Amino acid sequence: MLLASLKRLEATIEAETEALAANGALDLDAVNRAKSQSLLELTRLARSVEAGALDADTGIVLARLRDKLIRNQEAVALHLRAVEEIGDVLQASLQAAESDGTYSPRPGR
Repeated sequence: MLLASLKRLEATIEAETEALAANGALDLDAVNRAKSQSLLELTRLARSVEAGALDADTGIVLARLRDKLIRNQEAVALHLRAVEEIGDVLQASLQAAESDGTYSPRPGR
């Protein structure tokens, strides 16, 4: 059961990362629901599993999941930086459009 839950989370994370990398369409609500569901499942399952009792297959999936989470974090961070830059450009454009030029330096001075 733990292995199945980890694999579902892995598939969700991988799909999100690939969509972000390809600038593809992404249903953020669906992705967030899937990740929240996986977190809930894993939290419940973790209560009944001892760390020393994990088999090799589960260890491999956990290591692979860790790597995919790191890659996902990088992709999400890149998109957040892009959103911030777009927001800054829009804010500057709006401020420039609202300005009547009163406090702007005059040409020729």
